[in-house]
Amino acid sequence: MIPAMWCKNLGLVMLATLIITNVFLRCETSQRAGYSMQQIENRLTDFVETPITYDHSLPDTRQTRVIENLYRAAVIMDSLFLEQVYSKNPQIKAELEAWDTEKGRATLTLFNIMFGPFDRLEHNQPFYGNATKPPGANYYPEDMTTDEFNQWIESHPDVREMCTSEYTMIRRENGDLAAIPYSEYFHERLSEAADYLRQAAQYADNPSLRRYLQARADAFLSNDYYASDMAWMELEDHLIEVVIGPYEVYEDQLFNYKAAFECFITLRDPQESEKVERFASYLIDMERNLPIPDQYKNFDRGLDSPIVVAQEVFSAGDTKAGVQTLAFNLPNDERVRQAKGSKKVLLKNVNEAKFSQLLRPIASRVLAPEQQSFVSFDAFFNHVLMHEMSHGIGPGYIVVDGRKTEVREELRETYSTIEECKADVLGMYNNIFMIEQGEFSQEFENQVWSTFLAGTFRSVRFGVNEAHGAGNAIIFNYLLEKGAYRYNADQQTVEVNFDTIYDELESLIHKILMIQATGDYQGAAELIEQYGAMSPTMESLVEKLDDLPVDIKPVYEIHERMGE
Repeated sequence: MIPAMWCKNLGLVMLATLIITNVFLRCETSQRAGYSMQQIENRLTDFVETPITYDHSLPDTRQTRVIENLYRAAVIMDSLFLEQVYSKNPQIKAELEAWDTEKGRATLTLFNIMFGPFDRLEHNQPFYGNATKPPGANYYPEDMTTDEFNQWIESHPDVREMCTSEYTMIRRENGDLAAIPYSEYFHERLSEAADYLRQAAQYADNPSLRRYLQARADAFLSNDYYASDMAWMELEDHLIEVVIGPYEVYEDQLFNYKAAFECFITLRDPQESEKVERFASYLIDMERNLPIPDQYKNFDRGLDSPIVVAQEVFSAGDTKAGVQTLAFNLPNDERVRQAKGSKKVLLKNVNEAKFSQLLRPIASRVLAPEQQSFVSFDAFFNHVLMHEMSHGIGPGYIVVDGRKTEVREELRETYSTIEECKADVLGMYNNIFMIEQGEFSQEFENQVWSTFLAGTFRSVRFGVNEAHGAGNAIIFNYLLEKGAYRYNADQQTVEVNFDTIYDELESLIHKILMIQATGDYQGAAELIEQYGAMSPTMESLVEKLDDLPVDIKPVYEIHERMGE
């Protein structure tokens, strides 16, 4: 016979177990709320798996060892960026890896694409769980407001530089805000990445590459990236074009202050790079050609601005989240740009993949039939080139109310959208300028206009909450309003008005550059509010593309080979 007290205790245990189990199930169900299986599958079909290969005949044995060590360091950038995006990302990833069901595996795949549980193509809507993504990502306390931050640095001017630095995390300490350097906050993983860079440097026969890798390893531990950015600009006669560290500030949607970790491992394409290098000599002429008064032009910026065409081997971190990068223009440090300019690296194999997998099918649906023949890979690739070159011209350091400052700091969270919009309008403008210089034939002009218009719908499908998409929305809606683009409602197609497009583009360029030159935050916000949204015309055209992939999902050959 079981004693009555045992029965009573057993009943209490069973009751407690039932309560705990129900609580756990409710928590689990709540955590797993989000997209249905069908929604997850639909989103995954938006990313078409595409092999990313490179020419193995280019690197020798020692260079291959460099690449392998760089790859190991790049994988660490993935983990660092994952934590920068959202504080709970490591925990959520572990949950998804343990959720061994069809939906769990599909959700994990989408999580890895998006670097978190938020759908980057749908205004960061959660697809797993029901949390809202903090606008400041994980760079700031989730409950911190912009007013609190601004008031803190105004009342503590001695910490302003640290708090607004691209390379610090903001946390609460004893009720106050505090800036923690990346080198301290991510010390263990940055130390490991630094070790891999030093191992890579041991195999680097090129002195300038060795110097950059050693300097960047030091920067990971000192939090001072200036010397290594300068060393990157001084790379010479090198095959391996690598950049690794914290760069872009798009993930910080509170202020656009904080830089995200990323990496590109690429191999220079010798023939293509030689062909485009001569374009760099036109940068000062492009600056002179800007449609703003000379007093706002930036003639002091360094003109050592190499252009590289490369084959991507691997990318990591910020650049791999959601939409894949076609090219990059670095560094972002205005001190380096003033002294050395910037370097433009175009990823030709990624461009080729996106043109064939995405742009061609889009153009066949949204462009007027008579303009579809103008869509070409050369126009697509040359726009990417001019887009990146155009980041390197125009206002950088400016003076506002007698105070020397930077465009980035004055425009705050609007900066990324305005800067990407600037690079795209100047990309077209400078391609026309190159026609005038005799670098391209006159017949190339219609290709410039039509290919960019088709490409607009590739960009806005990424979401107009993202800087590139919002910038394209501004261009499309502005030029449509001015009659430079014409919409055929019956056919649901759009076309370029070749007679007016140049003049209307020039007026938009003037508006954007003057916002930057004067640090006009209000003007930037108003331009984005008026034009930077998905207009009804744009929506009707985007709807025609629902069954087409939105972007590629890179399958890296080196990732498979290294057994990761």
